[in-house]
Amino acid sequence: MAFVVIGNYVSPYVRKVLVCMELKGLPYAIDPIAPFVGNGAFERLSPLRRIPVLLEGDKVFNDSSVICQYLEDTHPQPSLYPAEPADRAHARWLEEYADTALADALIWRLFYQKAIRPYVFGEATDEAIVGAALSLHIPRALDYLETQLPATGFLFGALSIADISIACMFRTAAFVRYAIDASRWPRCATFVERVLALEPLRKLAVLEDAMLRHPLAEQRAALAAAGAPLTTQTFGTLAPRHGLPRM
Repeated sequence: MAFVVIGNYVSPYVRKVLVCMELKGLPYAIDPIAPFVGNGAFERLSPLRRIPVLLEGDKVFNDSSVICQYLEDTHPQPSLYPAEPADRAHARWLEEYADTALADALIWRLFYQKAIRPYVFGEATDEAIVGAALSLHIPRALDYLETQLPATGFLFGALSIADISIACMFRTAAFVRYAIDASRWPRCATFVERVLALEPLRKLAVLEDAMLRHPLAEQRAALAAAGAPLTTQTFGTLAPRHGLPRM
C-alpha cells in the first residue's frame, strides 16, 4: 500500500483528502483516529495534533490543502485544480474559505459543540455558541457562497478542489442535522446536494454512517466489518484529550 492516511472519516479535512485519492485512483490504508485520541507517536507526526496526516514511506505530510496539492503535483490526472491561473487562484481561495470561515461556522461552532463536546469529552454543549452559529456565522457564510456557486454543474466546469472542500464541510454538519435552507440559499443547497451525490462521496458516506452508529471505542471494529481499508496498527488510544488551543 503506497499511502497511509491518519484521520477519522467524520472529519471534513480527511474526507477532502480521501475524495482526491479516490478520484485519482490512489490506493491507501487508513488509521481512522480522531485527533483527540492520538498517542505520543501521532503527536510527533502531527505537532498540532490535527488530522489528516499522509504517510508515504518515510515522508510525512500535514494539512489537507498541502496534502491535496502534493497529490495533484505527483499524480496530475485527473486534475482537480483549474488550468487557467486566475481560476486556479480562485479555486484555492474557495478551498481556503471552506477550510477556515466555513469550518469555523459549521464545524467548530456547531458540530464540535453538538457532537464532540458531549459524546467525546462528556461536556455540556454551549448553546450560546450554537445559537450564534445558526443565526449569524453560518448565514453569513452562506450569503457569500450563494454569490459564488453555480446554478448547475461545478465551479470551474470540471470538478475541482473548491467543489470538494465546500461540500465536505456540509457533509459533516449534516451529522448534527444541519441542512441548508433551500428557500433562502437555493444555489448552495442544490450545489452541495450535487457534489455529495458523486460516487467517491457516496462510497465514503457508507463507511461514515457505519462508524457513527457506534461509540468511539467500537468504531474501528465497525469500519473493519464495513470493509474499510484499515491499517494493521493504530496511533489511537482510548482516552481522549483536547487538542492544542486554536489561535
